[in-house]
Amino acid sequence: MVDNQSRIPVTIVTGYLGSGKTTFLNHILNHTEEKVALIVNEFGDIGIDDQLIEHTNEEIIEINSGCICCNVRKDLIDTLSMLAFSREEKVVEFERVVIETTGLADPAPVVQTFLMDKEIMEDFIIDSVCTLVDAKHISKHFEHKSEALSQIAFADVILVNKVDLVTIDELDILIKRLETINPTAGTYLCENSHIELDKVLGIYSFDLNEKVELNPHCFNEEDSHYHDDEITSLSIQESRPLDLRKLNLWISFLVQIQGESLYRYKGVLNIKGKEHRFVFQGVHMLFAMEEKSSWGSDPRVSELVFIGKDLNKKKLEEQFRQCITEKNFS
Repeated sequence: MVDNQSRIPVTIVTGYLGSGKTTFLNHILNHTEEKVALIVNEFGDIGIDDQLIEHTNEEIIEINSGCICCNVRKDLIDTLSMLAFSREEKVVEFERVVIETTGLADPAPVVQTFLMDKEIMEDFIIDSVCTLVDAKHISKHFEHKSEALSQIAFADVILVNKVDLVTIDELDILIKRLETINPTAGTYLCENSHIELDKVLGIYSFDLNEKVELNPHCFNEEDSHYHDDEITSLSIQESRPLDLRKLNLWISFLVQIQGESLYRYKGVLNIKGKEHRFVFQGVHMLFAMEEKSSWGSDPRVSELVFIGKDLNKKKLEEQFRQCITEKNFS
């Protein structure tokens, strides 16, 4: 296993058009003590964001001519490889990479880059996926812009921006809706994209292994429903131990059949005969499971969260219950 301490932390910043990403980047660059390498993705051939970012002594790299979530993902890998090499050779110095995706990007392929490429995995670790939400206008995008929903679904941290432009009642409705889409993300309110940086940097909220070590009880306990959104979440708790073989069979079957509809899924599992927690997490059709810290005196409760499109919650729960040790898998 690669030592997390030796890897370069990466913060992925997403958010729909006009949510305040560039202002947020400037906030990070102006207030962090870390040296940052910033990768800015522009959808067109001409870069605009680079002109809007306040230059200090950061390394700023633009990737144009497409979106790094699709046809230029190779450019992202090449850029990261170049940065890792330059850092090793002491050509450039930086302690963190921040990636800003275009407002039309699906974060999934960007995240998968750090889970699929062996060399990238050795050099980098995702610290968090941070999504900005425009409190004033996001509701208009929920019904027709799937990118806005997927960005929220993939977030570890949600920054609800421009809260000064909405009423308390409007904000309360929005927060509840965000929680139904992604109940495990940390949600913070802000104006002008300003937030305490310790809420978004150095938190390692994407890496579930790190998160469980820091806080074994890191999952929301309640199932959540919102009938209007195609992207929803399902939370499951179970105190009875699980059969590891049945669980592996089920998850393998699930990702083959429904992988493209599963945006994020993660959990802490109580496996029969094991004294340690098992942590699993996945993105679409990529998933991994690992034995982690001892349960000790903590209650042995399995907790799972699925975030995806058109989830059949009843069927998922039924299938999961078949993995309980006294049940028969079918």
